[in-house]
Amino acid sequence: MQATYQPLEHSPTGRVSEQTADSVNREIGQDIIDRVEQLAKNPSAIPGRLEELSKEWDVERMLETNASTLTLVGLALGLTVDRRWLILSGTVAAFLLQHGIQGYCPPLVVLRKLGFRTREEIDWERIALKAVRGDFAALNDIHDPRERARAALTFAGE
Repeated sequence: MQATYQPLEHSPTGRVSEQTADSVNREIGQDIIDRVEQLAKNPSAIPGRLEELSKEWDVERMLETNASTLTLVGLALGLTVDRRWLILSGTVAAFLLQHGIQGYCPPLVVLRKLGFRTREEIDWERIALKAVRGDFAALNDIHDPRERARAALTFAGE
């Protein structure tokens, strides 16, 4: 029986997810579930996927990088070609401000549809894969709360 994505208490949420269409969130969540289920059948592939996840750009990083690039392009063209190019920089800055305040901006819709995920979604997959691999099983043998907490923090940092 294949699991289907449902926004549960443990599912990643946040400002970006809340501002994303439910259908896009469902698709991203279902992709995560499908990938984790596939890798559970082939555990030898988990380290490679974890390496990919450590290099994956989240939607915030992509948004910030694109905004910075477009702002600099608008400034350069505004100073060297035509002052009207400064409108590009102003528009991008307004979008970035809107995103900072509301968690939404128009380019976010496009980036999410392209499959860019939030840091929480990436981490959800990472932690699920580590659990499938058995990384946290050693915590069951630690009974001292302080030692267990330190071991958990060590595992979380890996």
